[in-house]
Amino acid sequence: MSNENSEQLSRGLKNRHIQMIALGGTIGTGLFYGSRTTISLAGPAVLISYALAGFIIYLILRAMGEMSVDKPVAGAFSQFAYDNWGPYAGFLSGWNYWFTYIFVSMAELAAVGVYVKYWLPGCPEWLSALICLLGITAINLINVKLYGEFEFWFAIIKVGTIILFIVLGIVIIFFGVGNHNADMGVSNLWKYNGFFATGAAPFFVSIVAVLFSFGGTELVGITAGEAENPKKSIPLAINRVIARILMFYIISIAVMLMMFPWDQIGAEGGFDGSPFVQVFRYLNIPAAAGIINFVVLSAAVSVYNSCLYSNSRMLHALSLQGNAPKVFQKTGKAGTPVHSIILSSGITVIVVIISIVAPGQAFGYMMSTATIAIIINWAMILITHLMFRRKRSAEEINQLSFKMPLTPYSNYFCLVCLVCMVLIMLFSQKILPGFGNDFVIPVIIAPIWIIILTIFYFTTKSARAKKND
Repeated sequence: MSNENSEQLSRGLKNRHIQMIALGGTIGTGLFYGSRTTISLAGPAVLISYALAGFIIYLILRAMGEMSVDKPVAGAFSQFAYDNWGPYAGFLSGWNYWFTYIFVSMAELAAVGVYVKYWLPGCPEWLSALICLLGITAINLINVKLYGEFEFWFAIIKVGTIILFIVLGIVIIFFGVGNHNADMGVSNLWKYNGFFATGAAPFFVSIVAVLFSFGGTELVGITAGEAENPKKSIPLAINRVIARILMFYIISIAVMLMMFPWDQIGAEGGFDGSPFVQVFRYLNIPAAAGIINFVVLSAAVSVYNSCLYSNSRMLHALSLQGNAPKVFQKTGKAGTPVHSIILSSGITVIVVIISIVAPGQAFGYMMSTATIAIIINWAMILITHLMFRRKRSAEEINQLSFKMPLTPYSNYFCLVCLVCMVLIMLFSQKILPGFGNDFVIPVIIAPIWIIILTIFYFTTKSARAKKND
């Protein structure tokens, strides 16, 4: 058993936890509400956007999966970058990931406050966010198995909602149940201005929007350090990602497109703007908006739970590398990195303050800060994997049990795609006039952010060198 001075994390995540964590990482508010935006951008061609983005994410996960199975440690790609690329790369990838998901954590806490107001309009957003923060922090401090159980049931809620949606949609379309009308059918995929109804420019912008909805899928690699049997559970979870994306994104959105003309999906405002609400309302279910609000609330709490888990493990790994204070190496009696959890949770209290000063705006502030950092994370995973392969002999590579397919060409393909996504973000206003600065500002911030981290690295390195002297 671990004690207060231990640095060893507990391996308490079972295979079913890993599978549901991987599944939950691919399903969030990006589907329940974000699909409205992506459909309006690309029309029926959004199905290709999800397929292409899903394929890119799958290859990125395979790159990380190969390294995670070979060396299942907490901190995942930060530790791999440190081992195969150097201390600076480990520092940059680890702290970039930590700060990214600190902002995502704060964004989801802000969203919790907004969703709770649907039922309790008089409840301050900051109070709901604070209650969620304290509750999830307590869960993570107790033991990793409890975290896994909560993520398991959060994922069950999301998966159950989507399966119900797909089944009801298919029954309505093909069996004439409910308010069936002549506008339904497979022909909806092309009869309203064609499959590429909005043209090439909006289609390419939609790929960027879709790609961000898959942010967080890399969490499955971080769980390797606490999985009971990582060599079995990690490959199984990653290999099922494509099937899950096909099932829960492409099929559900195809059902939407066949039920309604694409330009009518999510046409109503507010909670009614969710395509899922639109289908439930079509069946005359009066509580449709309430049902979806409950689902997206559970999704937001789930994301915060996962962010706190992954950030505390990343901070623990950074400490073991020497890139964070030694106090974050310690684990409690249950094998959880107590100090890392407390700091990662405590810093998100900032969003409670923002919610008091600027209620209703905190979510947008946090997410716009995090977007480009996610692409940096993915690019560093791909480059680290190339370094990982270069440091190994042909014999060592042959002994790898979970190989990335078509390396190095698959790495280069994904890196080129990510560069193209950044260029689309940078020129999104010219490509699609009137789209706004949602994508432009994060790209401008990115190099400044990397410079700040670089200065921080060399400053702390110099301070450590003087201390050792």
